[in-house]
Amino acid sequence: MEAPVSSSGGFKLYDQLELQEFEDKFVIRAVESPDQGFSIGLRDGDVEPFDGDPCFGSPSKVSTIYGVVGTIRLLAGTYLLVITSRKEVGSYLGFPVFRVMSMKFLSCNDALRFSTSEEKRDEAYFMTLLKTVESTVGLYYSYETDITLNLQRRCKLAEGWTSKPTWKQADPRFVWNRNIMEELIECKLDRFIIPLLQGNILKLFMPCAFLFTYLCVCIFQTAQLKLKKSPATITLISRRCTRRLGTRMWRRGANLEGDTANFIETEQLLEFEGFKTSFLQVRGSIPLLWEQIVDLSYKPRLRIINHEQTSEVVERHFHDLSQRYGEVVAVDLTDKHGDEGELSKAYADEMQKLPNMRYISFDFHQNCGGSNFDNLQILYDQVSDEFDNQGYFLVDAEGEMLEEQKGIIRSNCIDCLDRTNVTQNYFAQKSLNAQLQRIGVLSSTECIAMFGEDYEIFKTLWVEQGDEISLEYSGTHALKRDLVKYGKQTMSGLIKDGMSAISRYYLNNFQDGIRQDAIDLISGRYTVNRNSPSPFQLNGFESFSYLPIASALLIGGLTLTSFTLNQAGRNMQRCVSTVFWAGLTAGVTAVVKINGRQFCSRPRLCRLL
Repeated sequence: MEAPVSSSGGFKLYDQLELQEFEDKFVIRAVESPDQGFSIGLRDGDVEPFDGDPCFGSPSKVSTIYGVVGTIRLLAGTYLLVITSRKEVGSYLGFPVFRVMSMKFLSCNDALRFSTSEEKRDEAYFMTLLKTVESTVGLYYSYETDITLNLQRRCKLAEGWTSKPTWKQADPRFVWNRNIMEELIECKLDRFIIPLLQGNILKLFMPCAFLFTYLCVCIFQTAQLKLKKSPATITLISRRCTRRLGTRMWRRGANLEGDTANFIETEQLLEFEGFKTSFLQVRGSIPLLWEQIVDLSYKPRLRIINHEQTSEVVERHFHDLSQRYGEVVAVDLTDKHGDEGELSKAYADEMQKLPNMRYISFDFHQNCGGSNFDNLQILYDQVSDEFDNQGYFLVDAEGEMLEEQKGIIRSNCIDCLDRTNVTQNYFAQKSLNAQLQRIGVLSSTECIAMFGEDYEIFKTLWVEQGDEISLEYSGTHALKRDLVKYGKQTMSGLIKDGMSAISRYYLNNFQDGIRQDAIDLISGRYTVNRNSPSPFQLNGFESFSYLPIASALLIGGLTLTSFTLNQAGRNMQRCVSTVFWAGLTAGVTAVVKINGRQFCSRPRLCRLL
């Protein structure tokens, strides 16, 4: 059975599949090779590959799908996740890249009718989590190349590596569906296995006709470009690590292995007249053991977890970074007062224990407050020597490596979203200037900021990137978008930030517990086992069951207090009634405030660490 080959000679996945539904099975065939495929039984969920043209009879339904994401086994049996809609959003190094627009779980079992009432209740919750997984945002893939490896790593791999199955080429840190691909891998269905990357891919195209085309997650815009010479392309690709995957409030800091929450590798790739340059940055939560549990307050307290392995956790994290990227400069953008200040101090203390590791504390709010975006030059001046020494990766049209990036800047704030995105944009701009000058697009006295309209679109690229990263982690658009786009805060930006902040508050307190469970389930952090006790029996408190009661009491108490207050002057009975309802409302408010955590949506499957 000969493996498909792409136009470049590398491994190619089947890009269109036919899903056939029978009474006892699903059959998936490659449209271009109908004799290649597999079936999955509806009674036992077993996957059976076929090579040839087996006769299954006439299907009851036939539909087109665009990829198989993986399988997961729950209490009642197996579920198959498939891509039902896609959209081409550009290319990476010349290969088409697609975004997942919709996915669907297919139920491959009929054992639910034989389950106990408790198993049916648990399965219903698990199926709710699968529905949440179906709506996961920011998933990308390519049928013809792996998009999880940065350019420098790709160029250093052994000759012939692109002929291997795509899932073998991929960096497992950045494969979102790594856990649910296992059964397909065991069945050797290499041409059907699509590694999905969660992150984003954004692109700028600069043609010689001076037309500037901007591609961002299926959105196209055009503007006049004043830059010169031949066509150039800038691609921004962010890769989210799956080792500590989760939501904003339920995945903070590091685990005992040194993996951090919201860890993302961002690559800015420039292509011009055969030259390719790459500049890498990473972001990730402060690599200590700490938490910030939601409790209905707008900004819950941070708590550092005292653990005997804290120093080892920090060391493991930076050792891994050094092995992968070379010299590391840690830039900490958190405040130097309050809870953030305590966390920042603990981080600085641990960094002092690491030899040959540069740590820089830069209070972003203090230095850049009041729209003083240009004050990031102060930070740049502190890291400029290391920044220049680390450099960027450059390869010519013949594939000869002319420059290598020798290190990386690791930036963080508390969420590693808004402040971090502004700062990474600043460093990316500095590197882009150096790259454009090195390959002759700009002279030594020119920079991208001198080309006003094009500079604005470049910054918009980073705004859109920050938005999608924020949507994946917090559920809302990024804050401080105007600082990146305009270098200052605008009134419309403040209003949008306010709306996003309100949305974050609601999602963090009342939705993210379920979303975290869905992530833990699909990533394999929690494994369903029929022989284990129900996780809901062990963690039986239902936070939402009390929330409507508390809300009704509060709203009712406030309403009746207001009503009786208006009538209070008429007689003593009204005064007593007013005092009663006001006291009841105050009492309920106090109970809710004291027990705030109990009224929030909490993960039910896994512990924080």
